[in-house]
Amino acid sequence: MGEILQVTLFTLGVALLGTLLILPPGVALAWVLARRQWPGKAVVETFVALPLVIPPVATGLVLLKLFGRQGVLGRLFENVFGLEIVFTWRAVVLATGVMAFPLLVRTARVAFEEVPERLEGVARTLGAGPGRVFFTISLPLARRGLIAGGVLAFARALGEFGATVMVAGMIPGKTVTLALGIYHDVLLGHDDAAFGLLAISVTLAFAAVALSEWLLRRPAP
Repeated sequence: MGEILQVTLFTLGVALLGTLLILPPGVALAWVLARRQWPGKAVVETFVALPLVIPPVATGLVLLKLFGRQGVLGRLFENVFGLEIVFTWRAVVLATGVMAFPLLVRTARVAFEEVPERLEGVARTLGAGPGRVFFTISLPLARRGLIAGGVLAFARALGEFGATVMVAGMIPGKTVTLALGIYHDVLLGHDDAAFGLLAISVTLAFAAVALSEWLLRRPAP
């Protein structure tokens, strides 16, 4: 029972941290995609959506090559911050954040697109700068969609498996999440333990998705 609680709390922690880390860049990118046009925009949109359509293990392999000891970003983190990424809890946060990022951006982009541009235009004519328009008009009016996107990204992070197992491995007590725990227990023939983790995983995911849907569907104030 103690091990199940540890795995559950670890999964919640890394999923929450991964979601919080992608919120600022995800929201900023979503606003840019919703409000700006530039050459190559379609390429950026496609690149952001790639983790949704390519196999998660492929994403994990890319992360492994980038953040491994011989990877460019891996050497950067080790030389500058003295931190190793792969096969640590940081790799789990990295994988969950990367896999949840497209869902956050897509949901947040729709939220910004639903904000009337004329309101932003009126604010600019009254002398408000871009930053003030964003924080006083765009962000408050899109907050329901942004929160829903964050919750949906958190739900995706909770269930991440493929990229995580590639870049973080399956180290008991260090990198095992609910998804990895289910896989490990099934391999060992511990079906009861696997179904216990499955029940927890489904409950958490259901609650997160239900909250996201409620936020998106409730009437605007």
